[in-house]
Amino acid sequence: MAETLLTPADLSAIEAAVREAETRTTGEIYCVISEESSDYRETPLAWAAGVALLGPALLLLGGVHVEAPDLLGGWSAAQVADAAETAARDALIGAVMLQGLLFVATLALVSIPAVRRALTPKAMKRDRVRRRAQEQFVAKNLHATRERTGVLIYVSFAEHMAELIADEGIAEHVEPGVWDRAMAALVAGLKRREPGAGFAAAVGLCADVLAQRFPARAGDNPNELPDAVVILPRL
Repeated sequence: MAETLLTPADLSAIEAAVREAETRTTGEIYCVISEESSDYRETPLAWAAGVALLGPALLLLGGVHVEAPDLLGGWSAAQVADAAETAARDALIGAVMLQGLLFVATLALVSIPAVRRALTPKAMKRDRVRRRAQEQFVAKNLHATRERTGVLIYVSFAEHMAELIADEGIAEHVEPGVWDRAMAALVAGLKRREPGAGFAAAVGLCADVLAQRFPARAGDNPNELPDAVVILPRL
């Protein structure tokens, strides 16, 4: 998905935007794109278990119930006990079988990627996107720049979510809300299905902030991280 949404021209435009931005600041801007930040494998299991637990209730709502034998019909006490035991056992087996069928059917349905994403709580998706962004921040060594001035722009396409993480050297001097304009520009571009333009606009706005607080120094502004966009493989 990520490869199809980003054309070679988009990738080149983003890389050029990062390269130009870093001529104005000692900060390092790094862009990462993920098709999806988690497989959310617990979502189908949770839904399947929840629906299966409703099996007995569905039986009752459907009018299925166990009737006691007619004690006035000449039944002996032993016959009544046997009949009641058989009816209870049959009802229990029926309920368990229904629960099993509901579990399997729901598991199969919710395992469909589009359904799984739709039924995964937004808070969980936000948490997984943030966690994956934090993992990438460390994995790509943004925390290891000389002045701790790395900025990660991370997009997860399937969840339609993005994260921006600034290293502590920046966070000490820049309030988190300062990045809102950059994130808004990025999201707007993604909604227009113009990810290259959205990324380039966001990178430029980040550079504006960084240039004010961390301007480039002539002769002392090494490029510590690659400028190219990183596209993560499917999980």
